[in-house]
Amino acid sequence: MAEKRKDDRTRNWTMVVYPESAPENWREILDNLHVPYLVSPLHDKDVNPDGEVKKAHWHVVLIFENKKSYDQIKEIADKLNAPIPQKVESLRGMVRYLVHTDNPEKYQYSREDIENHGVDDIDKYFETASSNRAILMAIVNYIKENNVTSFAKLSYYAIENGKIDWFDCMANRNTMYLNAVLTAQYHDNENAEIEKNDRFIADSINSDQDDRKKPENLSKAEKMSRARKMADLGVKQSVIADTLGITERTVRNYLK
Repeated sequence: MAEKRKDDRTRNWTMVVYPESAPENWREILDNLHVPYLVSPLHDKDVNPDGEVKKAHWHVVLIFENKKSYDQIKEIADKLNAPIPQKVESLRGMVRYLVHTDNPEKYQYSREDIENHGVDDIDKYFETASSNRAILMAIVNYIKENNVTSFAKLSYYAIENGKIDWFDCMANRNTMYLNAVLTAQYHDNENAEIEKNDRFIADSINSDQDDRKKPENLSKAEKMSRARKMADLGVKQSVIADTLGITERTVRNYLK
């Protein structure tokens, strides 16, 4: 049986393009592929270990929808007179390398000078876990402080107030978590309203009693009577216990 050949294809590839050897229309050649790609700022300040300045060059990242083989990409590289293309093992790492973000020992090029040809949202590749966490915490604090329970209203707030980082955080990475927070906020409000109503009913029952006794001065029979009246009106057992100064276990015993 013939040995199965290893699939060496991948979706993302990179190559180096030199101004001195690339055709003048090399970007047009790439545009005609109808494939999203990124071009680094011109790397004209890179140096070798001995201090010699490297030849100026661009780094190009091609991002395909489907896997492509080395031979397919080599054909593209040849049209640009570029050296051997390389697979991209980490797209995030490669995008950050376009400006040496993770290589502080190298010259730091500007992110603003990255040429973006159809790649969606490259800002996400430059975010750190701590920056995303800070944005998420700010959103959750806003939900809590403003009693927000609607994902739609939260989205409208972000859009209307120009909070692009919030909108991106909500739409692209943390939708499920934020929906869970909003749902929990809704139920907290609902439970708080129920408890408020329960306490109102409980206080009303206490104040309507003829003897006006404080709960601690009530007999067991009186407490049992009041507990049953509150329960009949739907007051939660925890509220009954607080109102009468007894434990929830005692309330359950009274209601048997």
